[in-house]
Amino acid sequence: MKRNRIELTIVVPCFNEEEVLPLFYRTVTQTIEEMGVTHEFIFVDDGSSDGTLKLLRQLAAENPAVRYVSFSRNFGKESAIYAGLQYARGEHVALMDADLQDPPAYLPQMYRILQEGEYDNVATRRSTRAGEPPIRSFFSRGFYRLINRISETPVVDGARDFRMMKRKMVNAILQVGEYNRFSKGLFSWVGYRTKWLSYDNVERAAGQTKWSFWKLMRYAIEGIVNYSHAPLDFVTTSGMVLTVAAFIWAVVLILKRIIIGNYNVSGWTSTVCIILFLGGIQLLSLGIIGQYIARIFLETKHRPLFIVQESSDDAQTPADGE
Repeated sequence: MKRNRIELTIVVPCFNEEEVLPLFYRTVTQTIEEMGVTHEFIFVDDGSSDGTLKLLRQLAAENPAVRYVSFSRNFGKESAIYAGLQYARGEHVALMDADLQDPPAYLPQMYRILQEGEYDNVATRRSTRAGEPPIRSFFSRGFYRLINRISETPVVDGARDFRMMKRKMVNAILQVGEYNRFSKGLFSWVGYRTKWLSYDNVERAAGQTKWSFWKLMRYAIEGIVNYSHAPLDFVTTSGMVLTVAAFIWAVVLILKRIIIGNYNVSGWTSTVCIILFLGGIQLLSLGIIGQYIARIFLETKHRPLFIVQESSDDAQTPADGE
């Protein structure tokens, strides 16, 4: 039996969002009803430890347009995004955070742009970082400058996950089944015509951010390693330079021995500094290579990106986009 046509699916990754979910649901529902399109919600509970799942069960019982997927544990936002896109049935799919930092008021404009046919994806970016800790802003800007220098896949500075895509782009993203995911890079890598919308930074409506500084740092490393081999080039170049320097220095010492003969060798401090420097370079190189090997190791395991503990679909399987 063919499902009724759904124009828009709203995919919402959730992790301990009990406090803000009711406000998010009311706000987005009101916006979509004003748009007058058939729609559905896909809430992905990423192993929340608060009352998020209980609230999602209640919403699904009250509204057939609400569907949810609950993971067996916390698999991370990237897995939640993938699961939401996999379960989405709409001709257009919008990805939003539950904290209302993604303004729902942009949804009608995004949908209208896609309907005009020129673009396949309407993405958003923050034009300012007002309200964000200065140290986080500094490192965020540095990350975007770095990755755009060393990667062939551009990542727009301030890019948010908040976007609306046509079904063909969603299907393309789902074809990329890699275990180590960096969605901001994937959205750019698959291509398609993208329209960017900018807005000022919006504070969370309620609750606390789940992204600590170190989690953001690990996420940045994931993006660099997944979309650039520049770190490996650095290791190779450093090795070549140090090898040539060592060879030249060896030649200098040999010539001194031949020309001068026996001479007193001094410079214990400089020798120790050189040894520590070379040791540091070696450890850094091993660490960089280890980052790539670790990701190869995880990919070869072929583990699932997520495990579903509970779903509003019961025995139904995820939609394949047809």
